[in-house]
Amino acid sequence: MARRTPFYDAHVQAGGKLVDFAGWDLSVQFTGIIEEHTAVRTAAGVFDVSHMGEVFITGPKAMECTQKLLTNDVAKLIDGQAAYSGMLYDNGTFVDDVIVYRFNPEKFLVVINGANVAKDVAWMKEHTYGASVEDKSDEYGQLAVQGPKAAGIVQQLTKVDLSKIKWYHHAGEGDVAGVRCIIARTGYTGEDGFELYCPPKDGMKLWDALFDKGRSAGLVPTGLGCRDSLRLEMKYALYGNDIDDQHTPLEAGLGWIVKMDKGVEFHGRPVLEKQKKEGLTRKLVGFTMTDKGIPRHGYPILKDGKQVGVVTSGTMSPSLKIPIGVGYVPTALAPEGSSFEVEIRGKPVGAKVAKTPFYQSKK
Repeated sequence: MARRTPFYDAHVQAGGKLVDFAGWDLSVQFTGIIEEHTAVRTAAGVFDVSHMGEVFITGPKAMECTQKLLTNDVAKLIDGQAAYSGMLYDNGTFVDDVIVYRFNPEKFLVVINGANVAKDVAWMKEHTYGASVEDKSDEYGQLAVQGPKAAGIVQQLTKVDLSKIKWYHHAGEGDVAGVRCIIARTGYTGEDGFELYCPPKDGMKLWDALFDKGRSAGLVPTGLGCRDSLRLEMKYALYGNDIDDQHTPLEAGLGWIVKMDKGVEFHGRPVLEKQKKEGLTRKLVGFTMTDKGIPRHGYPILKDGKQVGVVTSGTMSPSLKIPIGVGYVPTALAPEGSSFEVEIRGKPVGAKVAKTPFYQSKK
C-alpha cells in the first residue's frame, strides 16, 4: 500500500488524480496539466514534494564526509547556501542527484529523490567518514511554492525577509503561518519559489494558510504532471529517466557540478578524470521535432536507419507549443542543429538538436 503524505487530505479535497509514485500517493494533476503548468509560469502553484528524503550529515567530520560523497565543492558554500550536486558510485555513475544545504561547517542537509531514499541512505551510511548520517525523512513534510507570485504569497505568512534569501540559499528555520519550517529558495521549475520543510503534524495548517492568502493571486494546487513538463522545458534532469546508474555527469551535460579541483578524492573521480581525458562517446542533448510527432521516454533515436540512442524524456511543451525531448546520442550528433530521427509508433520522425533550456525563464 502506498504511503500518504501529510497533505493527503488536501489532495482528495482538491480533486487530485492520485497515483502511486515512488511508493507514495501523489496527484498527477488536479484541474489539468496544461492549466497547472500555465499557473506556475504566470502566477503560482503548490507542489506536495513530501516524498523527497532529508538526510542530515553532522559533526566535526561533516565537511569531510559531504565533500567525499558529493561531486560539488561544499567547502566553497557559505552558511545558508545550497548547491546542486551528484552523488556517485565508484564507477562514476549516479547514486542520485541531490541538493545540499549548508547550515554550518558541521551541519549539512542532503535532499534526495523519493524513489531513492532507501538505497541512498544505505550508501551514505556505508561511507560516513566519521560523521553522523541521519535519515530524518519521516520528520518532514515539504511544499514547493513555485511561480512569479510565490514570494509575495509566502511573505504574507512570515516575518522572515524573503528578499534576503538569494537563489539557491536558505534561511534555516523560521515561522511560516505559525509553523516552524526550513525555508529554502531552490526549485525545479525554472520559476522563483520556496521550499517549506515542515513537521508533518502541522502540514495541513501550512497548506490552508497558503491558499487562504494565495488563492486570490492565482495560487493553485499542482501535480506531478506539470512538475515534469516544467522541469523538461528547463532541461532539468530527472533521475531514472535522464540520469541513472548507467550514465556519468559528464555524459549528462552536468560537468559544472563536478569540481575536480576541490582537492578531495570523491567517489567516481578517477573514472571521470579518465573520461574527460579520453573524450565522451555519448552526450545528453535537447532536441525539437522537425516533423509531426511527440517524443516519449524510451523511444529509439535513429540515424540512417540505425538506432544510435534513446529518448529519456519528451513532451509537448505547454509554454512553447512544440514537441521537445532529451536523449543520449553519439558525440558526433551532439552539436546544436544536428539532425536525426525519433522512432514514433514504428515510423522515423525528423528531429534536430536544440539550444537548451528550451524555455527562457523570466526569473
